[in-house]
Amino acid sequence: MQNNNNHTETILKLRVPLAFEEWLTVIVMALLALITFANVLVRYFTDQSFAWTEEISVFLMIVLALIAGSAAFVRHAHIRIEFFVGRLTNNKQRFFAQLSALLCIALFVCLAVLSARLVWDDYRYGEVSPGIGLPQWWYSIWLPALSLVIALRLFGVWLRLRKQT
Repeated sequence: MQNNNNHTETILKLRVPLAFEEWLTVIVMALLALITFANVLVRYFTDQSFAWTEEISVFLMIVLALIAGSAAFVRHAHIRIEFFVGRLTNNKQRFFAQLSALLCIALFVCLAVLSARLVWDDYRYGEVSPGIGLPQWWYSIWLPALSLVIALRLFGVWLRLRKQT
């Protein structure tokens, strides 16, 4: 659809820089590394492990996947079928890129709304996490929040695609 130079120009014109996602990625990866390293040390020296590390690690990996997804949308780095896209005219490529962005916005808005209902149920019924007994909504609140971040990023992608036409 676009060459790499256009991708770089598009990325540089962001109102919210990609440094936001990059720093969140660094922080989450550092936390994952520290938790895993601490668990390995404790297991090595005591033959036991921290019970909470798996629960926190799974949560952090989900957050990491959502943050990386947000950055991938901005960079146009998601998988697409080049066989078909390459055979389209430039106008059709732009049309399908805009349509794709709109459909992805709808998906992540729906995900945010439905997962917000899940968070409310977790809060209302006092659900606790199975490993360490924390309130489950502490974990589940991040799905609607990050889904909205992705939807906003996609809206920015859609606006930039509209300006290119």
